[in-house]
Amino acid sequence: MKIKLLSSFLFVSVAHVIYAQGSIAPKYSNEFLQIGVGAGALGMSNSIVAGVDDVTSGYWNPAALTDVKDFLQIGAMHAEYFAGIAKYDYIGVAKPIDEMSTGAFTFIRFGVDDIPNTTQLIDATGNIDYDKITTFSAGDYGFLFSYARKMPVEGLSVGGNFKIIYRHVGKFARSWGFGLDAAATYRLGEKWRFGVLLRDATSTFNAWSFNLDDAMKETFEITGNEIPQNGLELTLPKIILGASFKQKIVKEFYVRSEINMDLNTDGRRNVLIRTSPISIDPHVGIEFGYGKWVALRAGIGNFQWIKNPDLTESLTLQPNIGIGVGFKDVKIDYAFTDIGDASVALYSHIFSLRFSISDPRLKESTSSM
Repeated sequence: MKIKLLSSFLFVSVAHVIYAQGSIAPKYSNEFLQIGVGAGALGMSNSIVAGVDDVTSGYWNPAALTDVKDFLQIGAMHAEYFAGIAKYDYIGVAKPIDEMSTGAFTFIRFGVDDIPNTTQLIDATGNIDYDKITTFSAGDYGFLFSYARKMPVEGLSVGGNFKIIYRHVGKFARSWGFGLDAAATYRLGEKWRFGVLLRDATSTFNAWSFNLDDAMKETFEITGNEIPQNGLELTLPKIILGASFKQKIVKEFYVRSEINMDLNTDGRRNVLIRTSPISIDPHVGIEFGYGKWVALRAGIGNFQWIKNPDLTESLTLQPNIGIGVGFKDVKIDYAFTDIGDASVALYSHIFSLRFSISDPRLKESTSSM
């Protein structure tokens, strides 16, 4: 039983690669880039494409990078899923170039390490040799280079990402991918903001190549698994629309709400509105805060239809909550997802940090005075 369980790790790791052979545009391609960055956004169920205004804009809406006013902003996040088996890491850097434009860089990794490779555990004569068990990692890497610029129309900014994607399953399979995102944000007065992100605007291409030795090919054949071939995987565009409303209550107290609509173009998905070729996945969030010092957040998203034993369907959702605390140039955000086990997703505790660095030249000029 243990041998079968260990062997399944390898075959599960490459299953998504094999599936890609059958369809050049499978659903859920490059899904690690859909998880999200920043506990502040996750606490609002990722309802942030219109209201984002910090270094995480490089991921959520690159056009909103023009709202970054600090000399340099740095963001970081670490999360673990499935009892720590999968690890998700994010690092982002944003810097204004001039009064009209801003640049940013975002790095994302989602990976599973120390996966047992038991394909050589049993030799041709049926003998078991545990010394032949090795381990490997399966990792997905995203590198986003962002640029944003203010337009002559007051309140309007546009931006985009150039993405490089690297994915690998040990030494057995790897791929390189390239794609573009396009975005815009529009501020209407002091209360309303609107945003749109066209993710994978030109579709994102991943070219897979495989390096299987003869022994592994034989193992695949014996176990009835298809031997994967080099191929191309295509990620179709996704459109995310957002509207945000912010209202001051008294003094520095405020409330901000946002609704986002994800329009998937890869066919019928198991989301709230299941149509073809476009499925619509809404999510909403709300934030109560006091200046830049503290913020309480909540959100609802991840609507999914679940098949019951009696063949009827029921709708599930995922509620999230979070809190943010700021002190001088440091901000710490926390999010807790799947409150009360209301959805099929596993709960997670997410923390993220954001650092703002002031222009050192300003400090020098101030000290000289």
